[in-house]
Amino acid sequence: MTRILVTGGAGYIGSTATAILFDRGYEVVVFDDLSTGHADAVDSRATFVQGSLLDPAALRNALVGCQAVIHFAGKSLVGESVEKPELYHHVNVDGTQNLLDAMAIHGIDKIVFSSSAATYGQPVDDPITEESVASPTNPYGASKLAIDKMISASGISAISLRYFNVAGAYESKTGWLAERHNPETHLIPLVLRATESNPLKIFGTDWDTADGTCIRDYVHVVDLIEAHILALGALQPHLHEIVNLGSGGGYSVRQVISAAESVLGRTVPAVESPRRAGDPATLVASIVKANSLLGWKPSRELNSMLRDAVNSQVQ
Repeated sequence: MTRILVTGGAGYIGSTATAILFDRGYEVVVFDDLSTGHADAVDSRATFVQGSLLDPAALRNALVGCQAVIHFAGKSLVGESVEKPELYHHVNVDGTQNLLDAMAIHGIDKIVFSSSAATYGQPVDDPITEESVASPTNPYGASKLAIDKMISASGISAISLRYFNVAGAYESKTGWLAERHNPETHLIPLVLRATESNPLKIFGTDWDTADGTCIRDYVHVVDLIEAHILALGALQPHLHEIVNLGSGGGYSVRQVISAAESVLGRTVPAVESPRRAGDPATLVASIVKANSLLGWKPSRELNSMLRDAVNSQVQ
């Protein structure tokens, strides 16, 4: 049985990956420092090692018996990264170097890395391809790009998956696994929890889009994890591939609100707010390479993401 180390396995995406990997017959070791993850999200079937990417000894211990790594762990808030750039470089970049060093000690040369669309910065292309210029506009994106370059230089078998917006939830054998961020910055959870006293803020209604609001690409978390499992099987010796993950299309903020209202059966309170500095009008992924290299394409639409997110809240 293949044994996988999942770093960040107590987080939203990592815990979903762990559950689905077990369901597919893998054995999983979860590595997480629980700084933003949740102990109750760790699959009971997993071996859990609580530790930091900044602790080489803990990483070496977690990797015993593993054949490959799926690397989700790291700091991930854009706003916080602007306030604390050194922290993001230290944890994300230096921490990943510690992981790569520990892998080398164990002779493990296979990794699937959770990269980000934030590596592209202000997009020049629509849709964004893997050949698009990577010019991040915040320390979070810069840390992900630095890791991508570090993995390339290492010469191991690797695929970096550059996510766009992940949404939805997964009903595992022990219950729903869903977004539980604090603070919450993702649009779909914010839409679903908006109230009259705490309405959703729409940042800009004068963008160069059909309805004036920003357009973003969304992918269901289960489709996302399907791509990670396919990536494990697509790793080639000493080759590092960059692959975008999204839907290949996009939805405006108003379209997301409208879809949420249909799922909820009620109005979503919202207020118009000024644009946020640095927000692009449109961020949509080309997923041609994901299809050709991994044989992957998403199968769950926006309504499915919204329904699963709603169902996860009423468990």
